[in-house]
Amino acid sequence: MKYVIKARIEVDGNIDKPDIIGAIFGQTEGLFGQELDLRILQERGRIGRIYVETRTQGNKVVGEILVPSNLDRVETALVAAMIESIDKVGPYNARVQITDIVDMRIERIKKIVERAKEILNKWAKEKTPDLKQIVEEIEASIKIPEPILYGPEKLPAGPEIEASDTIILVEGRADVINMLRYGYKNVISVEGAQGRIPETIAKLAQRKTVIAFVDGDRGGDMILKTLLKSVKIDYIARAPQGKEVEQLTGKEIERALKNMIPASEYLKQIQEKKEVEEIRAEVEQEQRRTRITQAEQAQLETLIEIPEKIAEEAKTLIGTLTGILYDSSWNPVEKLTVRDLYEKLLTKDPGSIYAVVFDGIITQRIIDIAREKKIKLLIGARIGSITSKPEEIELLTFSDIGAS
Repeated sequence: MKYVIKARIEVDGNIDKPDIIGAIFGQTEGLFGQELDLRILQERGRIGRIYVETRTQGNKVVGEILVPSNLDRVETALVAAMIESIDKVGPYNARVQITDIVDMRIERIKKIVERAKEILNKWAKEKTPDLKQIVEEIEASIKIPEPILYGPEKLPAGPEIEASDTIILVEGRADVINMLRYGYKNVISVEGAQGRIPETIAKLAQRKTVIAFVDGDRGGDMILKTLLKSVKIDYIARAPQGKEVEQLTGKEIERALKNMIPASEYLKQIQEKKEVEEIRAEVEQEQRRTRITQAEQAQLETLIEIPEKIAEEAKTLIGTLTGILYDSSWNPVEKLTVRDLYEKLLTKDPGSIYAVVFDGIITQRIIDIAREKKIKLLIGARIGSITSKPEEIELLTFSDIGAS
């Protein structure tokens, strides 16, 4: 961890350590959203285990709280301030005061310097100092650790791969070395993962939180696809587009891991992208199969007048699976996803919505809702199979209004 937050706590009553820890999590939850939620930060390895030591003084309990942090300076300060805001432990009033934030890297450097002084003093007494040897000793103490060889497959890994609750999967040895350079010691290589995933990786994934950190190119996509099929992946992080993990700076690594997403969300995005491509293919096929003549287009335009701005707005919806509701003056009432369209329309008052423009298929179900809500116009990506169309409702596609 980079930092350790130290705080003094005083509680006006008899409580136990778990009560204090529960108050820390409970009273800080949701203050700054999920990005600074202590439980989520612990799961991601950004906040360590919280330690509490207490003793009783009369009717009070006093103690010290230690919170290890692998966040940056600003985020660590915010966490410290959140902890200091705690004013209750159970039914008792409490007071928390931050006493120090220890920079563990500075502490390490101090120890190295003190050790260098001891070495110099010892050599000054025993023999003439060898400056080259002193420099080598100091450099060795801060040298980037070499990867270890882990498991039967001898996979390159960081020294904390076994002890850490969270592991980071990268592609190759060079990625491991770069991650170690910036202090990430819970990292392990899958050695390309072009074929079968090593059994060691599969076993680790069963008992640890797993972050897949892949390159920002097609090769990264292929490795990620193999991993998702073979082992349990909890979170996914990507290098910037066109870059490899072994090329990243410390800031770029930190940003990529901070922006990681749950594997379930990644799979959802892939599915939505697939659905968009399928809809686009269906629309193109429909356009090739049925071409509206100029006379038919003119006839459609006489039925209902579509402002030019609506066609332009419809173009922006293509491929997004979203839609816009309009009133009778063609003012947008609400923009929403196609998935939520049916439920939203059911909540609207009859006559309050004049037209619906959406990147989806006009079905019999939405026509029935439109009739109930007195909607006059439906414009979709295409018109599906319908059994009944009320005369008072006009049905158009993006092609009809020149938005395709």
